[in-house]
Amino acid sequence: MARIDRRRLLKLSSAGALAASSGGIATILATGRAPAYAQGTELHWLRYVDFVPASDTLLKEQLVPQCEKALGLKLNLETVNANEIQQRITAAIQSGSGPDIFYMIGNWPQLYIQNLVDVTDLAEEIGNAQGGYYDVCGLIANDGNKWIGVPWNTLGVLVTYRKSWFAEIGYSDGKFPQTWQEYRDAGKKLKAAGRPLGQSLGHTWGDPPSFWYPYLWSWGSKEVEHDGKTVVLNSKATIESVKFAVDMWKDAHDEDGLNWDDASNNKAFLKGTISATNNGASIYVEAKRKPESYLTENGTPLWQDTLHAPLPKGAGGQFNLPIPCTNGVMSYSKNQKAAQDFLRWVSSKEVYGQWFATQQGYCCGATKDWEKDPVWSLDPVLLPFRDAPYKARLPGYSGPPGPASAEAITKYVITDMNGKAVQGMPAEDAVKWAHGELAKIYA
Repeated sequence: MARIDRRRLLKLSSAGALAASSGGIATILATGRAPAYAQGTELHWLRYVDFVPASDTLLKEQLVPQCEKALGLKLNLETVNANEIQQRITAAIQSGSGPDIFYMIGNWPQLYIQNLVDVTDLAEEIGNAQGGYYDVCGLIANDGNKWIGVPWNTLGVLVTYRKSWFAEIGYSDGKFPQTWQEYRDAGKKLKAAGRPLGQSLGHTWGDPPSFWYPYLWSWGSKEVEHDGKTVVLNSKATIESVKFAVDMWKDAHDEDGLNWDDASNNKAFLKGTISATNNGASIYVEAKRKPESYLTENGTPLWQDTLHAPLPKGAGGQFNLPIPCTNGVMSYSKNQKAAQDFLRWVSSKEVYGQWFATQQGYCCGATKDWEKDPVWSLDPVLLPFRDAPYKARLPGYSGPPGPASAEAITKYVITDMNGKAVQGMPAEDAVKWAHGELAKIYA
């Protein structure tokens, strides 16, 4: 886990034990009365198009009308491609108008601290009621003094792989390569058979960071020291990691991955052109949703030949980069109270639980109570995702999260370090370039 300032975490986490406010969801449910707002109040919530279509269907067809009935608010729910959200945030901040609430991915809230409403009371109220937040969610959604967003969920990421294809090369009974050398050797055999590994080296929010950051850490490398200022990327361990990545890419991977977005590897796996890829549960969920559309080469349902495993380990350990997601209320909003009342309502167990069930294990909650949800007992293939918030680190390791680490991941510095090397730049030069970029950001 990334270094955590325990004083900071205890001060800001739900363990602070603030009592739920008298205007909370319990009051609304008990009285049946919605808060009073100006007639015609419209709240604009912008989210990404979910990788689990059923979740968007539930929000639009059921929760939108439920919101109007419960709160007296007209909810304008807008969904866009995830890679468009930051452009929308920037434009809204510059113009001083736009969505009241943005769904922010990963450590994006740290980029917009000055533009987000203090939601400390609300965030702690929700955390208290639901078993406390995961560290990765709590650290992302506060600035060290106050909560700047309300955590919503945590996207887990594991390797999705073809069970039968790995069994053919010696990994039967659900076994999977444990080290990077084993993964490279397995991938080399699979690529020779026309079944390469698949991984993105492109500029897209999810898959590249969730692979290349844990890969870097597993070699014993880090971006900065504990002070969150001193850049130490240019090290022997980092150079060795990049050299190995170049060979592993050429030996074992689909080299078209340089141009992939977050949907490309999903499509490749579902088409049967790759054997494994680091991803959320969406590939499996989609294959299971349409069993007649996604088949193996033998004509059997693809989902029955799909399993999940953690990324391999290196000399520095074994890690993952979950993607905590946060709802941020914008400071330009004229509906800040309504926005917070809405987030209190939609984050309640009664309402959030409806949405969580449709995710089918694609994500974890932001709070620990959701580990006990019945969804995890429905399918053992998805159960490994429940532990995604653990054994995790955050971008900017070993310093605390902040604007600099958020800027670095947004600019794809770590991803591009490996991408440049794969395309021919000497590993030493690629690492030196990335170190220099981080130094500019952290300065």
